Amino acid sequence: MEETLGLQLFDLTGKRALVTGSSQGIGFALAQGLAAAGAHVVLNGRDGGKLAEAAARIPGAATLAFDATDHDAVRNAVDGFEAEVGPIDILVNNAGMQYRTPLEDFPADAFERLLQTNVASVFHVGQAVARHMIGRGRGKIINIASVQTALARPGIAPYTATKGAVGNLTKGMATDWAKHGLQCNAIAPGYFDTPLNAALVADPTFSAWLEKRTPAGRWGKVEELVGACIFLSSDASSFVNGHILYVDGGITASL
Repeated sequence: MEETLGLQLFDLTGKRALVTGSSQGIGFALAQGLAAAGAHVVLNGRDGGKLAEAAARIPGAATLAFDATDHDAVRNAVDGFEAEVGPIDILVNNAGMQYRTPLEDFPADAFERLLQTNVASVFHVGQAVARHMIGRGRGKIINIASVQTALARPGIAPYTATKGAVGNLTKGMATDWAKHGLQCNAIAPGYFDTPLNAALVADPTFSAWLEKRTPAGRWGKVEELVGACIFLSSDASSFVNGHILYVDGGITASL
């Protein structure tokens, strides 16, 4: 009996989850995991073709194509979906990008793209979805932060700035919206083998450094982020708010 009750805390049956940037990588893995826990998942991205291919790999998945950096497009898409299909109970703000070059040479336009993709999208989609969640008195928002929310590394200072902003925006969301029944938290992945990190994974020097630097001694697998996402999406986290959950093999715990 106790075991059954415990498992029910993590059951997402009947919930609907929108995951931005979910045609590949971490976003797709999280969507798969949420679906396995019972949620109806809605995949998002700008490329309708890639979304359709991804959705075909998750039974029952829906798609909602929009540019997460376009405030009006986000608002129209979310409002239309809520009116035509139903409530979004869980939002995972995963859309993001990376650009690597020394800070003194960093192009201004690349910096602006990072700000829009990694920070503004969290605001745009978070606000659009939260307006409906507030009216219902419940909702789960999970922002994808990074180990760079806490730590810097050469060549990615602007990315580090954006992920620091995601961490603090998460705290702000919780501060404003917890009173309305929302739980707003973040997952901060360490170094995972994803398309975004393909160049680093292929670099034997970097991989050797990472294995020595990380207590777990390896790259993370995207499936290892699923448990954290299910926890923060479920009733098990009903009193967890404004928290940044590092899933990083211990890298932020050690020198």
